[in-house]
Amino acid sequence: MGNTVTTPLPLFDSIDRLGKQNFSNALGASYCLEDIQRATVFLTAYKGSLGTFNSYRREVERLLHWSALYCKKPVRQLRREDMLEYVAFCQNPPQHWIGYSKPARFIEQEGARIPNPEWRPFVVTVSKAARRKGAELDSKQFKLSSGSLRELMAILSSFFSYLVQEGYADINPVALIRQKNQLIRSFQSKTKIRRLSELQWQYVIETARKLADNDAVHHERSLFIMSALYSMYLRISELAASKRWMPKMNDFARDGDGNWWFTTVGKGNKERQIAVSESMLEALKRWRKYLGLALWPSVADYTPLLPRTKGQGPITSTNYIRQIVQFCFDSAITQLHLDGFAEEAELLNEATVHWLRHTGISDDVKIRPREHVRDDAGHSSGAITDRYIDVELRERHLSARKKVIFEED
Repeated sequence: MGNTVTTPLPLFDSIDRLGKQNFSNALGASYCLEDIQRATVFLTAYKGSLGTFNSYRREVERLLHWSALYCKKPVRQLRREDMLEYVAFCQNPPQHWIGYSKPARFIEQEGARIPNPEWRPFVVTVSKAARRKGAELDSKQFKLSSGSLRELMAILSSFFSYLVQEGYADINPVALIRQKNQLIRSFQSKTKIRRLSELQWQYVIETARKLADNDAVHHERSLFIMSALYSMYLRISELAASKRWMPKMNDFARDGDGNWWFTTVGKGNKERQIAVSESMLEALKRWRKYLGLALWPSVADYTPLLPRTKGQGPITSTNYIRQIVQFCFDSAITQLHLDGFAEEAELLNEATVHWLRHTGISDDVKIRPREHVRDDAGHSSGAITDRYIDVELRERHLSARKKVIFEED
């Protein structure tokens, strides 16, 4: 249908504004208002976890737009054949449904909160390395990965199951799609864990240490952040403060045996305790010394773990933390080039903040019991932790390394 179909506007606002919108005057006649109301109630169940909420909002919202603007049906009438068409649609959405950035969903205008016309349901991206080389975003290069398709199917199956349980829909059309592996590529081997090599990590942490030594005001914070992300396998959301959680100094606590633990609230709003290494304790002591605090936190120390550089209160922006980590990565890349490690530098261009968590887990699972790493990382099962064990891959490659194609004369 191309551009004959309107460009959709966002349906659902931020997690704290969900359910406060008036849709009756904002949507065209194609939309089923009850679909949106049912979806709002469904999404409310995921308000405890920002990441999960964002994923579910994205998939449900895309489906509602497609159902209204392309399929011309309310979601309760969608069938297996419709969902197969929808999957194909998501793999190749129309160009005017694809954006180049992630602007705010809603904006303030003349005292009212309105949908942002710059928003798009799909976003095209390029890798960090390609962007550094001057690659430009092109909506024609949009591609939905196998992982994204798998997530789409899982989320929409949950959505339809909810609608069936509520008596709004009579079937779950996603559950009726047989041989889903024809739509979603399967993998023989374990998914590759994106992590830093030993050399890259040593350059990164050494760079952070030198930055802190030379400019404490700007980089003591950087050194502590890098240490915490790697040593305690923290997600970036577990360092930044939010409405549901603010990391504090007294989240570090010593038990009756003299062992230190760090308590955090992570994915799925689950609280967990992380065993703190001696090296991480040294990083904490250095950070507290810089802040002018006592050597060890007390149970009454409610100081933010990452206080703002200006003003009061904790750091709340994950983007700010990403910028700090990226500066350390960039500095390490420069040093790797200077020392003749061009290939390692090039590969480090692809690294993201989350690679530090992966690196910490991968390094520890070689020397610690799997169950201990599982619990510190907050994995729901040992199978997830097993993905970080690459000993078998190393042995497999070693056994293949000397295989020759033809013998030299």
